[in-house]
Amino acid sequence: MKVNKLFWGLAALLALASCSGNQSKGTQELIGAGATFPYPLYSKMFDEYNKANGVRINYQSIGSGGGIKQLQNKTVDFGASDAPLSDEEMKSMPSPIIHIPTCLGAVMITYNLDGNPQLKLTPDVIADIFLGKITKWNDKRLTSLNPSANLPNLAISVVHRSDGSGTTYVFSDYLSKVSSDWNTKPGKGKALDWPVGIGAKGNEGVGGMVKQTPGSIGYVELAYVMQNKMASAMIQNKSGEFIEASIPSISAAAAVTLPEDLRVSLTNTDAKDGYPISSFTYIILYVNQSYGDRTKEQAKATVSLIDWMITTGQQYAPGLIYAPLPKEAAEAALSQLKKVNFGGTPLM
Repeated sequence: MKVNKLFWGLAALLALASCSGNQSKGTQELIGAGATFPYPLYSKMFDEYNKANGVRINYQSIGSGGGIKQLQNKTVDFGASDAPLSDEEMKSMPSPIIHIPTCLGAVMITYNLDGNPQLKLTPDVIADIFLGKITKWNDKRLTSLNPSANLPNLAISVVHRSDGSGTTYVFSDYLSKVSSDWNTKPGKGKALDWPVGIGAKGNEGVGGMVKQTPGSIGYVELAYVMQNKMASAMIQNKSGEFIEASIPSISAAAAVTLPEDLRVSLTNTDAKDGYPISSFTYIILYVNQSYGDRTKEQAKATVSLIDWMITTGQQYAPGLIYAPLPKEAAEAALSQLKKVNFGGTPLM
């Protein structure tokens, strides 16, 4: 009797485990990987999408390069990158991909001065500070821009990223456009050979170093500056306007004529009210979703998620200090997404 009870007890447990396993297999899951910058927003979006649609999204925040590599190896449903792929990177992919912008971010210039007045900076002045050509806060080029700031006779201590980052790429992309000297050297990239300054890891490292070093200046992402209530400069844009970084001014940076493939650098924007060091962040995926052992249902789920992210999901961006897509960019993103197919059959 005891043996029979034990047998049937084990049988019941095995049946329960089998049932649980089948439920787990029946629950749809998508896998993405890439950019760290949008991770807080993506986490919120994916959680809300799962609640509404019962689709889990496992997003690996491993950096843009890692996301591109995993998409190239076809081990994820979608990748994510803070910068559009170069022509060379596009050619290295096994089949055509598309770029879908999901939101915008910005790089801000922050500093540590007595009283932390809001400074005005022009592109040439920013470049020359980070090139080491302007070395004192009371340099006449700074005082003429900020006559009421009472800038001190204090050395400028430049702080920059020591690790490779999308933030550095966006900032150096901007400087390469506005300064021929910067464009020559050090140029643009995720990691640079900096002419002056001290390095720190991550936005937290740069921000922390600036906060504890009088006379310092550095560059960090919008969310970090706003969350930590740090000083930030108004920057003169291409139209001659001094623009403060904000959700509206960052979104405005994308209110320009966009190329059909949406691979675009928004730094030094032509938009009159646009903040000049703004950037899209992208989801990247294959146009033809019929590859490997993917099913049509998996492909449809991927497209449905991204469709939701660039429409309904945009409501979550401002609360997490990301700029939502302007109407024109969202419409262009939807047009691109409609190209995605499964062996030639449209998925939208």
